[in-house]
Amino acid sequence: MTLFAISDLHLTHEANRHAIKAVKPHPNDWLIIAGDVGEKDVHLQYALEIFTRAFEKVIWVPGNHDLWTIPNDPDGLRGVARYEHLVSICRQYHVLTPEDPFPIWSDSGSSYRIAPLFMLYDYSFRPSSIPLEGALEWAAEKEIVCVDEYVLHPDPYPTRSDWCRARVQYSQQRLQALPHDHPLIIINHWPLRYDLVNLPRIPRFSLWCGTTQTENFHLDYPVATVVYGHLHMRGTFFRDGVCFEEVSLGYPRHWDQNRPLEDYLRVIAP
Repeated sequence: MTLFAISDLHLTHEANRHAIKAVKPHPNDWLIIAGDVGEKDVHLQYALEIFTRAFEKVIWVPGNHDLWTIPNDPDGLRGVARYEHLVSICRQYHVLTPEDPFPIWSDSGSSYRIAPLFMLYDYSFRPSSIPLEGALEWAAEKEIVCVDEYVLHPDPYPTRSDWCRARVQYSQQRLQALPHDHPLIIINHWPLRYDLVNLPRIPRFSLWCGTTQTENFHLDYPVATVVYGHLHMRGTFFRDGVCFEEVSLGYPRHWDQNRPLEDYLRVIAP
């Protein structure tokens, strides 16, 4: 029994849809999907149709693309309503979300409690010399503006930062209430730490990559591994003895289309 993870499937792209369609059966294995399946309901439904047939259990958290309100979308759901709608789709497929009890994964030699979380960003991943009120202008100086500014709405919260703060507090409450009987595998689409955001070509995009409110989650709770995506820069990193796994597939230019999707499924446990 193996716990796999992948994120940033971006099923708007035909090559990515073909890749996941060819996934092999994993009847005894679990799969984490760490956000950014696509911008439309049909993208999430397409992925869940395939992965729930291929894997014993699937766990999902949202990314920013999943939360977009696309112009001319007939539903027009925004913010929390959009997120709750995605959760309802997942439940139709018996897929676990950040709103469900945290499951225990185990094999013959180890077991972990898996904590899918949704915590957004608040523009705090920036140099200390840049004030919050000047952060967007600082990014715009390099012609960097995330599309989220136009299509990721925080309703009913006043701002995405307010929504982020509420989600962090909710996540903290849930984690603090857990018994310390299993080490944790935390999942969040966005990196939990600023020092994991290494974007040499677009460093000021860090504004949309997480929140400093989560910098010490790996120390505050009994965390073994943190799974995340968003950066489209796959890698394994360690902070204070805790493993951080960036598991993105990414846009077609970010992966070798001559290789099967199996090569991009990251083994998280055992």
